[in-house]
Amino acid sequence: MSEQIKIDTEFITLGQFLKLAEVIQSGGMAKWFLSEHEVFINGEQDQRRGRKLRNGDKIAIPGFGEFHVIH
Repeated sequence: MSEQIKIDTEFITLGQFLKLAEVIQSGGMAKWFLSEHEVFINGEQDQRRGRKLRNGDKIAIPGFGEFHVIH
């Protein structure tokens, strides 16, 4: 089962998401985290910390879990 991450805006970036989901401690860790770990958004690998995540997107990070963005 995936963990739901609620957002209050139209979208958030992948970097913001990682912090909100408590995968990383600070936004400054996003670039390092994405260079060291695979991240899949809706089944496609994407390492861009500026990638916009919207309502309904599914994020899978092997070893950390699966997440679902809801508005």
